[in-house]
Amino acid sequence: MITVSNMSLSFSDRKLYDDVNLKFTPGNCYGIIGANGAGKSTFLKILEGKIKPTTGTVSISPNERMASLNQDHYAFEDETVLNTVIQGHKRLYEIMQEKDALYAKADFSDADGMKAAELEGEFAELDGWSAETEADQLLQQLGIDEKMQQLKMSELTENDKVKVLLGQALFGKPDILLLDEPTNGLDTQTIQWLENFLGDFPNTVIVVSHDRHFLNTVCTQMCDVDFGKIQLFVGNYDFWLESSQLAAKLKSDANAKKEDQIKELQAFVARFSANASKSKQATSRKKQLEKITLDDIKPSSRRYPYIKFESERPLGNDLLRVENISKTVDGVKILDNITFTIKPGEKAALISRSDLATTTLMQILAGKLQPDHGTVTWGITTQRSYLAKDINAEFDNSELSILDWLRQFASKEQSDNTFLRGFLGQMLFSNDDVLKKLNVLSGGEKVRCMLAKLMLTKANVLLLDDPTNHLDLESITALNNALVDYKDSIILTSHDYEFIQTIADHIVEVTPNGAIDRAETTYTEFLDHQDVQKKVAALYAEAK
Repeated sequence: MITVSNMSLSFSDRKLYDDVNLKFTPGNCYGIIGANGAGKSTFLKILEGKIKPTTGTVSISPNERMASLNQDHYAFEDETVLNTVIQGHKRLYEIMQEKDALYAKADFSDADGMKAAELEGEFAELDGWSAETEADQLLQQLGIDEKMQQLKMSELTENDKVKVLLGQALFGKPDILLLDEPTNGLDTQTIQWLENFLGDFPNTVIVVSHDRHFLNTVCTQMCDVDFGKIQLFVGNYDFWLESSQLAAKLKSDANAKKEDQIKELQAFVARFSANASKSKQATSRKKQLEKITLDDIKPSSRRYPYIKFESERPLGNDLLRVENISKTVDGVKILDNITFTIKPGEKAALISRSDLATTTLMQILAGKLQPDHGTVTWGITTQRSYLAKDINAEFDNSELSILDWLRQFASKEQSDNTFLRGFLGQMLFSNDDVLKKLNVLSGGEKVRCMLAKLMLTKANVLLLDDPTNHLDLESITALNNALVDYKDSIILTSHDYEFIQTIADHIVEVTPNGAIDRAETTYTEFLDHQDVQKKVAALYAEAK
């Protein structure tokens, strides 16, 4: 258990939190949510002891071990994969190192023997004899086979490094598990495995994530960083979101009787309680939900950008035909014999176990790269706007203000300051924010600028490569809703399950040996279709 008592954190220019009092108990998974800059990751660092609070204390029950997800993907470059995972249990790894050093001594003394005996006893208590077997099984479940386990971390791809570091955090059954954006860089299969793992995890989990489906699946309580406070709310992300919206409605409806408000709350809670049945943790969550009172729900201060995409020109009879596309990058074949067709009005998601494959394909579709072989044929009526995954190239080293940068993409009627300031205000750039230089913007601000540009261009085809990258949950929700409402065609990549599920009606899985192309199919249907998944698995297996 972790207890946070009277905790506050202040910097020279502002107070991040004030008078925080919380308890995190075993059997629960807590999702930390809040706007960008609210201090979610900072809060995890305080819990881990990496940052000292200005006032108050953070205490952990005696003899409990804490583990966290390492954010430095290059911290273990000279270590083998297997050793990297075992280092997740620091004390166990220290004992292994001390034992090896003692037994390697040429002048092994009686004192060394006594020390070795002590270490062997502690090693056995920590289940050290099973360490390599457990690490091996964990890695294989994460898709890292035995051959890869003896490689050095420097020899792995970026995606595989992420999996190994996740295995390191999970190794040894920690009592308290801290995960900061654990789904970043993971493929769908690994995310689903992690959801199942955490659903059955008996200890305390505290997670920061922008993946709504992940938060809904694993979390029993939400920890909301807002108004300079951190408050716990029973339920998953959807329950928190709708309850905060309900609270705002009840607060604004001053004329409603309290009895009517209570009835509305009870109906709302009953609807969510009926759905809380997926995991062991959900049974406990259902009981907690049923105890919610009117005073337990509070409105949020969150601000949502206004996003709406429109097109000037209707699509004709043809949209996109991709035939036998192949592409080699740095001597490695990234795309091979990729063929698919997308029809006007379809919203297609390109998915893959390799981010490089989908990003390379998106760059080819956008005309930023040329394929080595094959053709891309766009319909003559298509007008395309592209949001790249790496947005820094458009912004870095630019001294332009947001206002002047956006003016380049506005029509004559839209180019005056009054219109552009109002337009940017809808994207949460208010007052002097519009005068910020592009080269000082945060990742989230850059993406919101790009979305503003896309809205002005009024294209009838949107090419979006991981558009939720850098965005907070509020901006992701607003973008998600806007793309659902968009009447024309979209081609997108994403790691966000709910994003793909609610937007896409056409799924294209890009494998090393061709593409699986399924129209009129949702993401869930694609993943649940056994014949399709057998074909996908076979294509990946052929590439090994």
